Amino acid sequence: MQGFFDMSTLPLSQVAADICTAPQMQPDAMVELARLGFKSVINNRPDFEHGPDQPTSSAIQAAAEAAGLQYRHLPVAGGYQSPEEIAAFGQLMAELPRPVLCFCRSGARSGKLLAASGSL
Repeated sequence: MQGFFDMSTLPLSQVAADICTAPQMQPDAMVELARLGFKSVINNRPDFEHGPDQPTSSAIQAAAEAAGLQYRHLPVAGGYQSPEEIAAFGQLMAELPRPVLCFCRSGARSGKLLAASGSL
């Protein structure tokens, strides 16, 4: 799928006209996401999931909000997403302004949540 997100140096996967998934985002990526036209970011990765080098949700949130983005943290495990987590993700997708970027460690977990919640 081709889109304006292809103009990014970030590792974005466009899964719908106004939805992308990505692997772990760094706080400094929030400025580029805003420049590309994103309005919202959903972080599906628990803090320190694979060690202390991972940026915290609070650091990413501060950078996102400074860049003018809506930010939500819905941490879910990589191997299993509960019905409640799937419903909460679907609610976020229904409420947040688009375009939306959803990220986790690799992007796969966010993609599963998008599909399971019917957000695609």
